[in-house]
Parts: sequence; structure tokens; C-alpha cells
Amino acid sequence: MDPKVAKADAKHEKLHSQKRKKDSSDRKTGNEIFDKITLETLYKLANQGYIDILNGAISTGKEANVLTGITDDEKFVAVKIYRIATSDFKKMDYYLKGDPRFNIKTKNKRKIIYSWVTKEFKNLTRLESAGVNVPHPITSSNNVLLIEFIGDEDGNPAQPAKNQPPKDPEDFFNKLLVNLKLFVNEAKLVHGDLSNYNILNKDEEPVIIDVSQSVVLDNPISKELLERDINTLVREYTKLGVKTSFEEVWEYVAPVF
Repeated sequence: MDPKVAKADAKHEKLHSQKRKKDSSDRKTGNEIFDKITLETLYKLANQGYIDILNGAISTGKEANVLTGITDDEKFVAVKIYRIATSDFKKMDYYLKGDPRFNIKTKNKRKIIYSWVTKEFKNLTRLESAGVNVPHPITSSNNVLLIEFIGDEDGNPAQPAKNQPPKDPEDFFNKLLVNLKLFVNEAKLVHGDLSNYNILNKDEEPVIIDVSQSVVLDNPISKELLERDINTLVREYTKLGVKTSFEEVWEYVAPVF
């Protein structure tokens, strides 16, 4: 057998069967996300050197699961796998419309998912270039997105601010607003679903995640989405004791529509 083929087969087997458990809190990976095309995509990414094995789940949801991946050189990456069977395609279509980067004229669910993953990768690239604190995008293929792992050196993922409230909410909120201003004014994007569920608390620094639905400012729904994002943040951080208001945040963050 060709040594390269043998190595690829070994990597393939390890990717599917081996799991490194750091502690008993690691959650099991649901078999339902690993359909044939997803497995082939992960196989290809493994052969390209992006991942070596998959570890436990970071988060699970109706549309996507995020797993911990480990590279050949023992570094952690986050592997986001969108689920074809349970995704909300009406919502995806809603956010894809009005984006000049995408001209989706298909009802094929798999193609819509692939466009959605590409959209998230492009949004992360654009946000990172604008100086927004987001995970570094590594690569994407089909329904799989690889991004920077946000967590500690032992593979423990950073928690959403909803689960791990900041020790100094006002300082954290101010840092978040700086990022939000860059998000809107430099990257020219609006998140569209911003809340403490989609903001990681990494050593008391906010890291914004889940930007697949984020829209460009030219999108007709961008103002409505920004108003919703700001209202959500004001409500959440007021509960944490921060003195703020919609008007104050809007004046600081919002561009001229």
C-alpha cells in the first residue's frame, strides 16, 4: 500500500474513533451530526493537516455543534459543524437576502448551508481585519468551519458571558462597546443576534462569536437588527448593574444610515 494512503487511512480512523478526554465534564459527540458528506469533509480537512482528532463538544445546538479539534502539533481548534437535517433554512434565507456577496437562487438545503458557512468565514475575516475581537477564521469546507479555539491551554473552552458574568460588568461592557463600534463602523457589519450567549468571557475580555447571520450595512434590515442588538445589550448589562441606555449606546456605536 502507498505510504501516503496508509497514513491518510490511519488519520481517518483516528479522527472517527479516538477521543482525548481531559476530564469527566467532556460531553459526548452526537452521532447524528456525522452524515456521510460531513465525514468526508472532515476526512479531507484531516488530510490537509487542519485537524488530527476530534475531542468533546464545546456547544450543541439545533443548527450546529462546535467540537474541540486537535492538530498534529497538539494545538486546539474549534470545529463548527452545521447540521443539514435540523437547520432553519427560512432564517438563513432571510439573512442571506440583501447581501451583495451572495446571490442565492436555490432551494437546495445543502447549498444554502454551504453558503451560510462561507458567509460566516467571510464575516469573521472582515471583522478580524477591522480589529474586532473574534475567533481567527482558519478555513471552511462544505458545512464545516474551523476557527481559533478560545479557551485555556488545557482545552477548557471560554464560557459565554451569560454563564460566566464578568467580574467588573462596567469595564467589560465598555470593552464590548469598543468592539461593537469597530464591528459596525469599520467592518460595516451588524451582528443581528448579539447577546451574552454570543459573547465569550475570555479572561475578562469579550470575544464576539456566532456571526453567520451578520449582515452588511447596505442590507435593508441592518438598522432594525442593530437596534435589536443594542436593546438586548442594554437590557442584559443594566441587570448586571451597568448604568446605560439605548440612546447612549446608539450615539456611540451607530453609523449614519
